[in-house]
This record gives sequence, C-alpha cells and structure tokens, in this order.
Amino acid sequence: MKSIQSSHGAARRITAIGVLAAAALASATAVAADGATVTRGDLSAFATSSDPNIDGRAQMVRTGDGKTIVTVHVTGLLPETTYGSHVHQQACSNNSAGGHYKHDPAGAPYPPNELWPAFTTNEAGIGNGRAVAEWTAGPNAVSVVVHAPGGAKIACADLE
Repeated sequence: MKSIQSSHGAARRITAIGVLAAAALASATAVAADGATVTRGDLSAFATSSDPNIDGRAQMVRTGDGKTIVTVHVTGLLPETTYGSHVHQQACSNNSAGGHYKHDPAGAPYPPNELWPAFTTNEAGIGNGRAVAEWTAGPNAVSVVVHAPGGAKIACADLE
C-alpha cells in the first residue's frame, strides 16, 4: 500500500508541476484571449540622463481589431513638467533606440503616423501617458523612449 501512496503522491507532484509549467507558459505568451498582443518593459535611465532615478513601465497592446494602444508610467521626474514620449524602432541598447517608429515610413513624423504617449507629471514627478492609433504597429515598434523637455532621450523601455 505504501508504494501505491508514494506513486499517487508522485503523480500529484507531477500534475502540480505540469499545471505550474502551463501557467508559466501561458503568462509568458503575449497573446490575449481576444487576439491582442501585449508587449511591455521596464523603463531605465539612459547613461547620459541627468536623472538616474527615473523608473517606470511601458506597454503596447496590438488589439485584435487593428488598433495599437501604448501606455507609459514614469516616476522620478521633475514635478509638473511636460515630457515627450515616443515609440521607437530600435532596442534601447541599439543607438539609444534609434528614431521614432512610423506606421508609414514615408509619412509624417508626428501622429497619427507615430505613437506619442506624452505626459505631464504631477506634483510628485509621476507621469502617465497614453496613445491610441487606428492601425496595428509593425514588428519594428520595439521600444518606448521618454524625452526631456528639451528633447534629449532620458529613459527607455524595450517592449518584449
């Protein structure tokens, strides 16, 4: 009887491990039930940034119905200040994320052809930005960069 209980206990452990592995795999995939694809990343200050205390997250949702929604949440910035934020076409470590991602590469360098989740911080230096496009961003939309009021790149998140 002991061997039956042991093998039953082992079966439960294997089942539990299988369930945990399946849950981990499901959470690792970026496709939501409605056909949306979600990518996100943590913001880190660029080495050239004057404020290394910048922190936050960025997220891009490519919806099942053909829209793109980009959000950014940033802390550690100057209070009550407007910051630029844009989706970029390269990873943060590659040429400081390169240039802005454009839906139509030959199109205008501003919305609606680009995604700009710009924001103004509150009195605590916290900012939240959101941009919505009526098109699905392509695979070259890979990072979100926060720009200082003068335009310098100060932080970046790779969207994975």
